[in-house]
Amino acid sequence: MPTARHPRHQVAIKFALLLALLVGYFGYLWWRFDAATGAVTAGLTWAFFVLCTPIADAGFLLDFPLRVLFGIRMVVSELAVWALAFAITGSTYALAPHYFDTTVLTRLFHQILSTPWPYWGITVLSAAGTFLSVRIGDELMDVLHHRDRTFFHSHAFKRELLMIASFVVIAVAYYRLIAALGLETIL
Repeated sequence: MPTARHPRHQVAIKFALLLALLVGYFGYLWWRFDAATGAVTAGLTWAFFVLCTPIADAGFLLDFPLRVLFGIRMVVSELAVWALAFAITGSTYALAPHYFDTTVLTRLFHQILSTPWPYWGITVLSAAGTFLSVRIGDELMDVLHHRDRTFFHSHAFKRELLMIASFVVIAVAYYRLIAALGLETIL
């Protein structure tokens, strides 16, 4: 009879696999270009997924493991993720913009960054969707850990439904904006 692994152990394994994926991507970029270009391109790719997708996908490398292992709220760690993504993006944009020419994704990222209207709407919708999804995740983690046993019998459940509905509206608006800008074929 197989033994069930402790959830913290499972999270550590999943985190290691996601980290291995990022390291593997960096290795591929290093092989294709050089170490510096590979590192910056990997950082820009990660920053793209943080700043230009409406869910906490790139932040998932940190948010969920930090929540499960150390109890750090995902909203707090996501703020740090966004600050790091802005730092990587801003410093590269200001000091070495040629790194944006390395891949299709980084060229698209440069196009979004250099065209405030209407492309910055992608980042605004992404921020709204990301922080809303992380807030929902934090509250669901609280419920799963029995911190709010009356959740489904309280007004908090109605607030969660409203937040989920808002997230759906943000996601639909995001994908409509992507389609209106003609970016869906690239993504």
